[in-house]
Amino acid sequence: MSCECVREARLSKDFTSAVGAVPIVRLHRLAPVCATRQLYLKLEGCNPGGSIKEKNALYLVDQAERDGALRPGGTIIESSSGNFGVALAMIGAARDYRVIIVVDQKTTGSFRRTLQAYGAELQEVPASAADASGSMQKARMARASELARSLPGAWYPCQHLNPDNPNAHSVFTAREIQAAFPDGPDCLVVGVSTGGQLTGLARVLEPLFPRMEIVAVDVAGSQIFGGPARPYRMTGIGLSFRPPQLAMEAIDTAYAVSDELAYSVCHALARRQGLLLGASTGAIVAAGLRHSATMPVGSQILMLNPDRGERYLDTVYCPEWLERQGIELTPPDELGAAVARLEPLFHAVC
Repeated sequence: MSCECVREARLSKDFTSAVGAVPIVRLHRLAPVCATRQLYLKLEGCNPGGSIKEKNALYLVDQAERDGALRPGGTIIESSSGNFGVALAMIGAARDYRVIIVVDQKTTGSFRRTLQAYGAELQEVPASAADASGSMQKARMARASELARSLPGAWYPCQHLNPDNPNAHSVFTAREIQAAFPDGPDCLVVGVSTGGQLTGLARVLEPLFPRMEIVAVDVAGSQIFGGPARPYRMTGIGLSFRPPQLAMEAIDTAYAVSDELAYSVCHALARRQGLLLGASTGAIVAAGLRHSATMPVGSQILMLNPDRGERYLDTVYCPEWLERQGIELTPPDELGAAVARLEPLFHAVC
């Protein structure tokens, strides 16, 4: 083995001190635009628990411990469709907290088993509690709030409404990007759910790199940027309301990507780049490919991968599940045209 193949190993006191040490890789074979622009993917799925949400969970738990909102032997309660709940369950296991996660019918079997493997308890909101657009978020949040009020020693971080949620990405992710791109990327492509990632990154990176464009990515049918509501299968991005912590003024362009296109890009990433990544990454990369074509040759586009793909083997990567859902993947030779048809929801007025 050559010396070039050896990477320095960092000793960590536990998994929490290893959060954020993730690679950034360039995409070469996904689309022709990769030959004329530099498209990079920050693999947050390489965090110890497999997602970017470990940063939010760690930051908020540390803050709650300092403030006395979470005390030894306490209970962590949260509404989550997956990754944030898993991150809290990991911390609960490491620090001896009881963890209760409120889930719904869209929470996959893989996520449920992962949560339970870490010792978390699950509370399920019935499908009958869905709102007019078919979303379960508000019902889950109401149930989590009710549990937090009824259990002594309970702490509910409420990621969707917590104004401190973006700080995790100001502390962690923005500084990691600054270290990797001293002059800043030309464009940053981020998925939107709670708004924490985009807002926390913008607070630090916009003053440092004022010419950097920020592209927000939503799932078609979500209500974050308005437009017609319709059911969607994506987890990790999308909400039935606009999260109050989302810094709309920081967004230059926004795209809404369908389940079908996002899942097709996921399969292309696996087959052409050797990257098995989560569902929302397909949407983020689709928007990144589309937007990079509008930028000058040689531009650096950085996209954030929220999680890895093993948790989606029973859904996104399962032909039988896709067939049951009526989702037909776009053939690889037609994917470029499908991405090119993506139209931005809006452009910011300079």
